[in-house]
Amino acid sequence: MQGRHTMDFTIPKDIADYLVELDDFIAREIKPLEEADDNIRFFDHRREYARTDFENQGLPRHEWEALLGQARRLADAAGHYRFALPAEFGGKDGSNLAMAIIREHLAKKGLGLHNDLQNEHSIVGNMPGALMLRDFGTPEQKATLLPKSLRGEFIATFGLTEPNHGSDATHMESTGIRELRDGADGWLLNGEKMWITGMHVATHCMFFARTSGKAGEARGISCFFVPADDPGVKIEEYLWTFNMPTDHPRVSFKDVWVPDSALFGPPEFGLALAQHFVHENRIRQAASSLGAAVYCIEESVAYARERKPFGEALAKNQAIQWPLVELATQAEMLRLLIHKTAWEMDQMTKPEVEKRLSDKVSMCNFWANRLCCEAADQAMQVHGGIGYSRHKPFEHIYRHHRRYRITEGSEEIQKRKVAAWLFGYAGPKKQLFTS
Repeated sequence: MQGRHTMDFTIPKDIADYLVELDDFIAREIKPLEEADDNIRFFDHRREYARTDFENQGLPRHEWEALLGQARRLADAAGHYRFALPAEFGGKDGSNLAMAIIREHLAKKGLGLHNDLQNEHSIVGNMPGALMLRDFGTPEQKATLLPKSLRGEFIATFGLTEPNHGSDATHMESTGIRELRDGADGWLLNGEKMWITGMHVATHCMFFARTSGKAGEARGISCFFVPADDPGVKIEEYLWTFNMPTDHPRVSFKDVWVPDSALFGPPEFGLALAQHFVHENRIRQAASSLGAAVYCIEESVAYARERKPFGEALAKNQAIQWPLVELATQAEMLRLLIHKTAWEMDQMTKPEVEKRLSDKVSMCNFWANRLCCEAADQAMQVHGGIGYSRHKPFEHIYRHHRRYRITEGSEEIQKRKVAAWLFGYAGPKKQLFTS
């Protein structure tokens, strides 16, 4: 019809050209590093042992993290690592659509130094912490911490989840109480946190605590920058997981005093920090899960065409064809929803995304995570014994992406959000399906 906008499902030329540039960078600088000095041990069948220091609480081995750091520095020097950041931070103002396309593109290449989702590592970084400092930091915090954050000298973990409180942060038991010390205004912090990823290398922890109000209220929770080396901060244990190595400890904070300058973000509204970049993180993570799923599907199709049990290609069997057909169909539909949602996010402010698009982001995220697990499981089945072994990456992909059905908003929490919009308990009054 005349007067209506034209739909265009093609990848914008500038993004398509950038994918070529990234591929060239990977071939020229990242792959040689991956193959040097037996670094391939971190990606072949030895990967879990090579990455994990089992005798040191299951932490990542120093050599593994050093290699990741070297790759990030190469990517930063080439102008890729900060792609999603604003130009003022040395980035390229990368859009949500561009990041979704890039994340899928890198993930569907399979395991490699270019992109290792077990560690949230990529040659194109996410880096929400820098934007949180920009949007919520005081002038002093921006001046001192932001440059250090961009250089990797300021590393703040996220201390939100507690042993007795996971998805519902409003019932957290950690407390912050006003206390004057040596003539300086400050806060006395106490509590215990779980799953504080990266604490072994952190300089600080973003410690969320109730400073007013009652349990269950969103208002009254504040966030503080707590130095990781404070005497009151103690790593109680590192929690070994389905996917090793582990850097997810349980940490106690006992009588930790911080000055007023450690307060991060608006007092009493600390949960706004936790929500500020949740949509960007979820859509990008959904794209990564989609890319990993596509890798599993394509590898399975190729293997089924080559493998010839009983003298005929495995691919001739409908028992092999049909599960992969269903997975491929879901992947195609999911890609369109991710691209559409990411593009719409680029047309809105963050508050508008929360009000108008939050359900679609959740749809993309929980379905992509499930699809990846199903694709990895089917890839193991199609490949048989070798697929179950660690000589193929499918078990690694499954173990990692199974995590995302719990973290970054559990599958149930995401469904609850979609249901709230679907049944009119939240979100705008609008049609679910539009033509």
